[in-house]
Amino acid sequence: MTTPISPTFADVQDAAVRLRGHAVVTPLIENAALNERVGGRVLLKCETLQVSGSFKFRGAYNRISRFSDDEKARGVVAYSSGNHAQGVAAAAQRIGTRALIVMPHDCPQVKVDGVKAFGGEVRLYDRWTESREEIGAQIAAERGSVLVPPFDDFHVMAGQGTAGLEMAEQAKSLGVTFDAVSAPASGGGLVGGIALAFEALSPATEVYVAEPAAYNDHALSLTAHERVGHAPNPPPSFCDALMAPRPGDVTWPVNSRLLKGAVSATDAEVAEAMRFAFRWLKLVVEPGGACALACLLNGSIDAQGRVIGIVLSGGNVDPGLYAEVIAGRR
Repeated sequence: MTTPISPTFADVQDAAVRLRGHAVVTPLIENAALNERVGGRVLLKCETLQVSGSFKFRGAYNRISRFSDDEKARGVVAYSSGNHAQGVAAAAQRIGTRALIVMPHDCPQVKVDGVKAFGGEVRLYDRWTESREEIGAQIAAERGSVLVPPFDDFHVMAGQGTAGLEMAEQAKSLGVTFDAVSAPASGGGLVGGIALAFEALSPATEVYVAEPAAYNDHALSLTAHERVGHAPNPPPSFCDALMAPRPGDVTWPVNSRLLKGAVSATDAEVAEAMRFAFRWLKLVVEPGGACALACLLNGSIDAQGRVIGIVLSGGNVDPGLYAEVIAGRR
């Protein structure tokens, strides 16, 4: 029997069972200052507190924990700007296999250090002149390792969806229903998995993808009704986790069907969201992880009189960059 290209809600539920006792059930928090500012009720899913500091552990563990003994012996190879890298390294360490991660040379050092802290090996590359996919495939072939991509994988996407399953269940326990939910996206695995969960558990909830302004490939794809890339040679963004060139093959069939729309924020707006999280939420959020919050604060997401869910997807930010942001120099 051929495995479908994209997961279903049943696969998200299956991932939740596999992740039980391994992933953190991250809190859904509320802040009066944020509610007052946007004129609605906002509940924030704090994946900054997840194992390895981002939601990526969910998908990585759901995939790697399914390795056969032979696959464990051969190890795992992945490519990532940092959060999937750490999620893979952490998951590999837990199941007792080795991990090599292909990472861009300009990614935050804190993410490289995180991979090494989980026992992973790092191979740096130039994101502007080299292909991480080609490098990863070559290393996997040479070593006989299993390649685990950051979003274009059935089990990875299903694992990311457990964040949405938790959000829906946590909101229900509070006696509220989300009018809208937003999560950041690079290739779209997280927001797609969340959309699957809400389609099943809260179908009236609108799901929006949040992107950096110059890396708005989901917005362009939704408008075109087909998978397209963002404009060529976009300006650099400090949202290093959200720079995929186009939606994924596995993620797009779900996102094209279930997403209500796409919103975006500039780097300056993301920096302001990071400062807001520091000042009012007492949370450290990395640029990519703050993108959905930035879209809420800049008015792209209408919160007036509504209940809004926002995913803070990661907290792995370089200390020097974070200091600049908090001081208002970014």
